[in-house]
Amino acid sequence: MLLNTGLVLVSYLIGSIPTGLLLGRAFAKIDIREHGSHNIGATNVYRSAGKMLGILTLLGDTLKGFLPVYLVYTTTGSETWASLSALATFLGHLYPVYLKFSGGKGVATGLGVFLFLAPQTLIFCLGIFCIVLALFRYVSLSSISAALALPLLMIFSPHPYPWLYSATAAFLAIMIIFRHQENIKRLIKGEEHKIGGKVLKH
Repeated sequence: MLLNTGLVLVSYLIGSIPTGLLLGRAFAKIDIREHGSHNIGATNVYRSAGKMLGILTLLGDTLKGFLPVYLVYTTTGSETWASLSALATFLGHLYPVYLKFSGGKGVATGLGVFLFLAPQTLIFCLGIFCIVLALFRYVSLSSISAALALPLLMIFSPHPYPWLYSATAAFLAIMIIFRHQENIKRLIKGEEHKIGGKVLKH
């Protein structure tokens, strides 16, 4: 029990690593929180520091979502502890201890988490993300759509997932929507930034 609890704590600390901030400082010599939308996630890094750093941030945030859950599950063999690790990792990205609990929106880290927990269903969600992005060119709308689809697809899958995994997906979807409140307001007003367009400061 003590070891497993420690692994969940380590999951949170790994999730707290601010990939975008570190890459921005190391290679673009900027504090990404002072540019664009002020977010530390891959989209803002892409817009503010370039395509390569944006891609590296996406990969880094995805990896930090995948690795802790993978390691906890392979160590414990427990769906419960894997789910707790997933939640801890995700919340670490949203509320990182290293940045006074002010983090990102969790999309890429959530992607990494479910790359392990539900890889088959995740493929469909990535398809939804790409379709919405191609149609509307809003990363925020695409992210919200994919996040909402994930728990529904898991629940109604012909091969049902453990209920804890589906519950974790539902929690992540709720939190991703919560973290996109400002984006939703801008979408309603028609002021949201489209991918490939001029960078807006919010």
